[in-house]
Amino acid sequence: MSLRVRLLLIIGLGLSILWTAVAGWMFLDARQSLRDALDNRLAASARMVAGMVAQLPEPAYLSASDSRKPFDVIARDGVACEVSLLRSQITAQAIVRTAGGPDLTEAISGFGTHMYGKKRWRTYMLRQGNIQIATADSMDTREALIKELALSAGVPFLVALFGSLIMLWFCITHGIAPLERVRDILAKRKPGDDSPLAPIKAPLELQPLLNTIEQLLERLQGAILRERRFTDNAAHELRTPLTGIKTHIQVAGLAADLPDENKTLKAALDKADYGVLQLQGILDRLLSLARLDEDAVPVETSDPLEVVHTATEQLQASYPDLSNRVLIKEQGVIACVNVARPLLLSATQNLIDNALRYTPGDKPIIVQITQAGTGRIRISVLDEGPGLNAHDRAHAVNRFWRRDRSVPGSGLGLSIVDAIARRHHGTFELLKRAGPGLEARMEFPI
Repeated sequence: MSLRVRLLLIIGLGLSILWTAVAGWMFLDARQSLRDALDNRLAASARMVAGMVAQLPEPAYLSASDSRKPFDVIARDGVACEVSLLRSQITAQAIVRTAGGPDLTEAISGFGTHMYGKKRWRTYMLRQGNIQIATADSMDTREALIKELALSAGVPFLVALFGSLIMLWFCITHGIAPLERVRDILAKRKPGDDSPLAPIKAPLELQPLLNTIEQLLERLQGAILRERRFTDNAAHELRTPLTGIKTHIQVAGLAADLPDENKTLKAALDKADYGVLQLQGILDRLLSLARLDEDAVPVETSDPLEVVHTATEQLQASYPDLSNRVLIKEQGVIACVNVARPLLLSATQNLIDNALRYTPGDKPIIVQITQAGTGRIRISVLDEGPGLNAHDRAHAVNRFWRRDRSVPGSGLGLSIVDAIARRHHGTFELLKRAGPGLEARMEFPI
């Protein structure tokens, strides 16, 4: 359902219900007013006839034994009238009656509704001495007047209602025109177009939406640029080990055809195997980053101290003298953190491995585990390597960034650490130490 139709239905339905309720209220009030006016007319007619009768002398033929039929008179304005002479407290004799009118001698005092000749009549009876005056009008006539009143008021109401809906349709169309212009601009936008949106004249209420769309386009363009850089860097990083593997395989092939070249063959195969391992490491880290970008964060806890010891044990195979170089220090009671153990282990291994790569062999690596304030645990890896300046520290978490490409690595380790910290509501930062070296600090909530 389009926004235009939705607004028309919501506003139109609301207006229709409101106007129908008001029209019904006005109709009921007008109908009651009409009934009261007709009743007042009956009472006024009866009082007028009573006044006229009081001014006339009593005819001689009206005696107690007179039983002649009443005189018929012509009715006016549809009101039937009857003048009766009371014979006793119970019986009355009609002396004047409207031609074709009902017999009103049995009418009750005041207003009433009676059936006469299969027709309903509204009556009013007034007694004045021994004279009884009764007036009546047909309920059919009253209902006809009410129907005419409803018709005369209902037709303009329906015309006004449908006219309002038509005007509302055009007003809504004009009101959402800025949205249509935004849609047209976005539909005509070419892929890869990083230019800002053209100025759009829109009401103040739509400006936050336009600003949000502008920010969304900026974030989308930034994501596209980051993916392009990531693809270019990944292709470059993967090309290096692949080229080395290809070269060493060709050398091994040539050495295999020559006698007494077993050493050359073995060296080429070893270098090719190293290139395969390097390529496998890059692919594994790329897969880790992809999982961190897409997968939901597992709700687990882990012991930071146990994870640090496990990380150093697993790195022992790559660094035989690791036990003499890595010092683990803990301060106070170390609580568990809300991080899945495999992810915390991966982040810790990356930081220790990165520190070992850039620290001279005779310098120690310190891993400190402390409680950093309320509800957070800090893991710091301190080395005594060459360190990084402020510019390099800001870019070190970018994927494939490496300051010294002569040092083996993929440039993805710190990116993985930063992604793990952000996904678990933690922080990761590189800090300059007071002396030589660098501090890599992670903090996670308890």
